[in-house]
Amino acid sequence: MAPPRKHDTDVILDAARALALADGPRAVSVAAIAKASGAPVGTLYHRFGNRNGVLTAAWIRALDRFQQRTLAAADHTDPVEAGVAMAGAAVRFGRELPEDARLLLELRPRDLLDGGPDAEFRARLDRMNAPLIEHLRRVARDLFGTDGHREIDAVSRAVVDLPYAALRRHAHAPALPDWVDADLACATRTLLESYRR
Repeated sequence: MAPPRKHDTDVILDAARALALADGPRAVSVAAIAKASGAPVGTLYHRFGNRNGVLTAAWIRALDRFQQRTLAAADHTDPVEAGVAMAGAAVRFGRELPEDARLLLELRPRDLLDGGPDAEFRARLDRMNAPLIEHLRRVARDLFGTDGHREIDAVSRAVVDLPYAALRRHAHAPALPDWVDADLACATRTLLESYRR
């Protein structure tokens, strides 16, 4: 049996995501995903191995979509504007893909996987996060003149924690309020400007 086409894979991952958000990850089974997606059970086992594989793939897809937007926004030469753009990209992600945002906000890998994440999953996550961390380091170096733990933590509060808190606060609303983008940009800019040497 051939692996499903990309579209079929997205349908499967959308179904797994919906089930995990509606009933919690422990209630999700291969049979439930097959029923919700219309994909044969055999296809799911062939493509993903087991329920952990499907849930992991849905979570990783959400993370990848988030990171693509954030990294695309991070290339501004001014560190403050780079940080503001990264924070704004996180909010746009939540607006454009609210179910993916909820999946990342509400479920951690340990929630998705029986037995918790293994070394291979952690290594994959480290590889995925490395470019984002490097941008945070660059912003810290440009603002503070160094990228030590404290400096990266300070930049992360502005660029990561503020949008995370805004998205979490409104995760179950029908839509993010229109004013969140402007308010978050102002707060992020103010905080980052306070760090300039």
